[in-house]
Amino acid sequence: MEYFVYLKCENKHTIHTMTKVLYKSYTQNDSLLFPPCIGDFIPENHPVRTVNAILDNFDISEIESTYKGGGTTSYHPRMLLKIVVYAYLTNIYTGRRMASLLEENVFFMWLSGMSRPDFRTINRFRSERLADGRFESIFRQVVELLHEEGLVSLDVQYIDGTKIESVANKYTFVWKGSVEKNKAKLIAKVDGVLKAAEAVLEEENADEPQEEITKEDLQKRTDRILEKMDEEGVSDKKLRKAVSKIKEESLPKLDEYDKHLEILGERNSYSKTDPDATFMHMKEDAMNNGQTKPGYNVQIATENQYIVNYDLYWRPTDYGTLIPFLESFHDKFGFYSSEIVADSGYGSEQNYEFMFANGMTPYVKYNISGIGNTNTTASRGGWLFILLQLIFLLYL
Repeated sequence: MEYFVYLKCENKHTIHTMTKVLYKSYTQNDSLLFPPCIGDFIPENHPVRTVNAILDNFDISEIESTYKGGGTTSYHPRMLLKIVVYAYLTNIYTGRRMASLLEENVFFMWLSGMSRPDFRTINRFRSERLADGRFESIFRQVVELLHEEGLVSLDVQYIDGTKIESVANKYTFVWKGSVEKNKAKLIAKVDGVLKAAEAVLEEENADEPQEEITKEDLQKRTDRILEKMDEEGVSDKKLRKAVSKIKEESLPKLDEYDKHLEILGERNSYSKTDPDATFMHMKEDAMNNGQTKPGYNVQIATENQYIVNYDLYWRPTDYGTLIPFLESFHDKFGFYSSEIVADSGYGSEQNYEFMFANGMTPYVKYNISGIGNTNTTASRGGWLFILLQLIFLLYL
């Protein structure tokens, strides 16, 4: 459609034409006779379709076993697993953000079938349903799928590690040495007070030496002394107060020390806000003061740029994680890789012996200075192992 515009300029008459601008139809809140399918908005080659197709064929019976019958209906674990995996794939890690995208993002809406679990449900699924090795079973099935497709052979592992800092408060640390020292001091102090009380009560075992004083022994002695004080009406208020303090404060403190030692296990430290984290030196030291922070030693094995194994360790050194890391690969797939490639941080005689004994060929440089070989004998042993490795490789 055209409009004619009449212009008059200096007694001259001109006619200009102006074409009307046309816009595409724009209407909101219109009802459709046949509602569109959400899948129509998803491109055929989009990654969300790959995630959906792969997870549809995985065995999630271990996750399903965590659900109990009865009560209200639950969101399907396969749907929640798809949401979590695709969110991680797109660098989304918070439950609140995932819950928000289930209402805003067409890919998440299609993946969930228009279900809208809240962030608490998503976080509970991650922390409870995927715990205790159940997520590792999903990872194992992914690697097995890569193996079936010929993308990885699992015959070789390229291993490396890194330190990641925990979100734990770095000032809530517990050191094993301090706990053991304070526990020994407290036991000695309590034993001294109880011996003084036993001497006042003229008990026969007051001066008998004990090979090892346990918390249970101190508990029995304290109860016996307090009971005898009540029977004999001991008037020494200071002594009675000291013994009562043992029962009310010292013995619970010993229980606290025992709990710390149980959590520590073989570790030297842990954080109260993240008991699984251990204090270690990080690779990035902004202050350049060697400060330790709560964190984890993450170990990853790759092949053809695919991750074929991973694990977290509390040991700060890489050579101390190699054997359990190789064993974790064996636990997942039932065999050891034939070749292991890693840097000198993994080189130690114990690691070489393990790999040779299990039919693995190590391409790992020996760490001459990193294992604490400060004496001549250890240094000679290290060079001898290098020589044996070279001889072994020559005969392959």
